[in-house]
Amino acid sequence: MPYITVGKENSGDIDLYYEDHGMGPPIVLIHGYPLSGRAWERQMPVLLAAGYRVIVYDRRGFGRSSQPWYGYDYDTFTEDLNQLVTELGLRNLILVGHSMGGGEVARYIGKHGTKNVSKAVFISAIPPFLLKKPNNPEGVDGSVFEGIKKAVAGDRPAFLSQFCDMFYNTDILKGELVSDQAVQASWTISVECSPKAAVDCVDAWLTDFREDLKNIDIPTLVVHGDADRIVPLANSGKRTAASVKGSKLVVIEGGPHGISWTHADRVNRELLGFLGKMSRDLKSA
Repeated sequence: MPYITVGKENSGDIDLYYEDHGMGPPIVLIHGYPLSGRAWERQMPVLLAAGYRVIVYDRRGFGRSSQPWYGYDYDTFTEDLNQLVTELGLRNLILVGHSMGGGEVARYIGKHGTKNVSKAVFISAIPPFLLKKPNNPEGVDGSVFEGIKKAVAGDRPAFLSQFCDMFYNTDILKGELVSDQAVQASWTISVECSPKAAVDCVDAWLTDFREDLKNIDIPTLVVHGDADRIVPLANSGKRTAASVKGSKLVVIEGGPHGISWTHADRVNRELLGFLGKMSRDLKSA
């Protein structure tokens, strides 16, 4: 299993687990909270069949990556991503971020520009700025996030179970677009995350990406479900699309936060259509 070392904590290395498959234009898939690179299970085969080199990695604190006690902020996350890009020698890459993974997409471009990025994709992503403030009245009240942190600290496994239900809107979609087993698999992955990361990442969600988005001058796709209960469309996807000139907004009717699983066919169609390549299976479907 390949790892890249991105730092040290006392006597131990901080390693990121990654997978690097296929040949062609490189596309980096960045997962959301509280999952891992496994979250892209229904996108990877389609992208590989369409002729892309697909790279997925587990964010620090999640999946098979190291679980240090610090570094759960977007400047650190973005430096981790940059080290991976540099180590693999990626050029003209495509960045795709789901949920909090959209933060890495925004901050990476905000810090490094678009000279090495050809396209950007935000799926159910948290930018531009989730926290309600006088200069950001469209945000969500801070008490909501404090309640989440308290719930995580109080009983993380129970919170993550509820979170997975909200992730897929299981009260409506279970048995139709998501199985009990898929929800359980997500919980199993999520409960292995660092308890410290599970709390600290809630603060990271409140990062202001508005200035980062101003640096995006490349083709950009924003995909969001209109039934997203975790990152509401009105607070995020619509505003991101409005902030990035020339971007394309795709709203998936009835789509929950986890649209890359529940509405995988639609997400894959939109993604590959935007990227300019279409696999044979999708063309004939």
